[in-house]
Amino acid sequence: MKIKYLASLAAIALLSTGVFIACATPEASKDNAATTTTVTKPDPCAAKKADPCAAKKADPCAAKSSSGASVGGPLAQKLQGKPVVVDVYASWCPACKNIAPTVSELKKEYDGKVEFVVLDVSDKTTTAAAEATAQELGLSKFLAENKTQTGSLTIVDPTTGKILAQHRNNADKMAYTKVLDAALTK
Repeated sequence: MKIKYLASLAAIALLSTGVFIACATPEASKDNAATTTTVTKPDPCAAKKADPCAAKKADPCAAKSSSGASVGGPLAQKLQGKPVVVDVYASWCPACKNIAPTVSELKKEYDGKVEFVVLDVSDKTTTAAAEATAQELGLSKFLAENKTQTGSLTIVDPTTGKILAQHRNNADKMAYTKVLDAALTK
C-alpha cells in the first residue's frame, strides 16, 4: 500500500513539472509484462513563447521611409542639378566594406550624372572634416542625425533636400539604380 501511495505521489510530482514518465499499467502488474505508457503535459507557456521583438525587427537593408524625410533643406548650389548620394563611411565599419563594391559600381555607372558625397566618420580628425564638408554642402543636420549610421547610402533630391531613399548595409545595386534612374528622368 505504501509503495503504491509513494509511486502515485512521485508520478504527480513529475507530471506537475512537465517531465515525461513511464508508468506501468495495472494490467502489466497482473501479467508481469513490461508495458509502458508515456504521459505528456501541455506547455502552458507555448502561447507566450512568440518573439516579443518580432514587430520591432526590421530588415537592416530595407529602405527607410522617405515620406517627408529631409536633410534639412536644399543642398549647396554646387550640388544642384543632379541627384546626390551621401555615403556615411568609416574605415572600421564592416557594413561599409560590404557595400564598397556596390558604391564603386554606382560611381562608374553614374559618373557625371550623380554627385557622390562621402562623410568619413572613422575618427575625430575625419569626423571634423566631414562636419566641415557637411556644413559647406547643406548636410549638417543630416550628418548630426546619421553620424552613427555608418554603412548607409542616402539618395537626396538637392533642390528640396528630400530623402528619396536611405539604405544601410545594402549591397543590392538595383535598390539604388531604381531610385537614381527615376530621379534622373525628372
